[in-house]
Amino acid sequence: MAVEVVKSELVQPSEPTPRGALWLSNLDLAARNGYSPTVYFFRRPDDDVDGQPPAGFFSADAMRAALADALVLFYPFAGRLGVGRDDGRTQIDCSGEGALFVVARSAAALDDLFEGFAPSKAMRDVFVPAYESAGPGAPLLLLQVTFFRCGGVALGTAMHHFVIDGRSAFNFIRTWAAIARGDPAAAAVTPSLDRTPLRARPVPTVLFDHTHEYGGGDGRRRTTTTTTGHITNKASSEYASAILHVTSSQVSALRARAGGAVSTFRAVAAHVWRCACAARALAPDAESRLYTMVDMRGRLSPPLPDAFFGNAVARTSASARVGDLLSNTLGLAARRLRGATGHGDEYARSLVDYLEVMADDMVPRGGLPGTDLRVISWLGMPSYDADFGWGEPALLAPALMYYTGFVYLMNRQGKEGGVAVAVALEPECMERFKELFFEELATLV
Repeated sequence: MAVEVVKSELVQPSEPTPRGALWLSNLDLAARNGYSPTVYFFRRPDDDVDGQPPAGFFSADAMRAALADALVLFYPFAGRLGVGRDDGRTQIDCSGEGALFVVARSAAALDDLFEGFAPSKAMRDVFVPAYESAGPGAPLLLLQVTFFRCGGVALGTAMHHFVIDGRSAFNFIRTWAAIARGDPAAAAVTPSLDRTPLRARPVPTVLFDHTHEYGGGDGRRRTTTTTTGHITNKASSEYASAILHVTSSQVSALRARAGGAVSTFRAVAAHVWRCACAARALAPDAESRLYTMVDMRGRLSPPLPDAFFGNAVARTSASARVGDLLSNTLGLAARRLRGATGHGDEYARSLVDYLEVMADDMVPRGGLPGTDLRVISWLGMPSYDADFGWGEPALLAPALMYYTGFVYLMNRQGKEGGVAVAVALEPECMERFKELFFEELATLV
């Protein structure tokens, strides 16, 4: 499916904004040095006239004006990456140069995409502005509004990961949308831009082992053989992807099977972990590791504000023998995840100090061994608070999966409590994974 670009421009803040360097924390610089592409789909309102959407529906001019206003609050997004003169450290130069805003149109119908939509490079290339580089001189925020012939709209976003984590990204979209729909109260939440609470301590003190998640140590990457003899030590850029849905009743049943007082994230992630190990036909004595991110805003002492704009997430992981995962109940995997995700201030401070003394080029940003998963949770985030005046999105999803073993857990549309699971696996494993995923769910309710 092709789109035609109608207009591409840089949108600057509508008012003067502070100039100068914005310091980036070690957690910022440990993030992926690139963009995070996401796509939102909006249906045409039901109260259309003569088959046409109401006047002003996703007006490009209104979206552009609201973006300019939002960039006054979120002015780092209008800057560019730079390098400190004294220390050579990457920083944001708050220059006010602007964010990229693209208007496009497509001859396709929105419903053509809904059936079996899956993140892919093709989806990213169609709905997210093209970018050659994420380095100095490149915009830190890229946006594309695509109008379908049916009247529906897609909003594609690409935000540089040095600038934001998931919660920061959704807070920005929520503010932009509130400005666009004329809701000043919802748009009044000022982001907290000060990253200095995440500075390393004068004498770095590392109390935890961070080598699995951030490299260092012996830098090992395991080589594992499946029962079919397939070597899985290297991550593959070739993947199959899918978005699978878990109903609210199935989520409740998974939590009960995992031990009752288990979070939705731990229950669903444990289910995905076990199904992936089985679908990959991993040897029982192989070690599998599940990596994830923990939002540290409320766990630091003192806590960061919810509106903190930056990276406040820490990588962590849990591991288990494949045979143990598959021969035990869901509770074993959930308990391993609880141990990995229950960290607080001491863990975060230890990690910041670890990154302070570690060479930047040692931080792993690539793929995973074929035994492992990386599960990113958007659960509980304001992901569907993207109401630009015409209701919440009909679908929100990552536009791209990076490599095999990458998984997103997301809220489903509405408030019913269901979960959407976006997963990328080896193409030869995907169909078996889906069979196992739904067979297990069918036994719950």
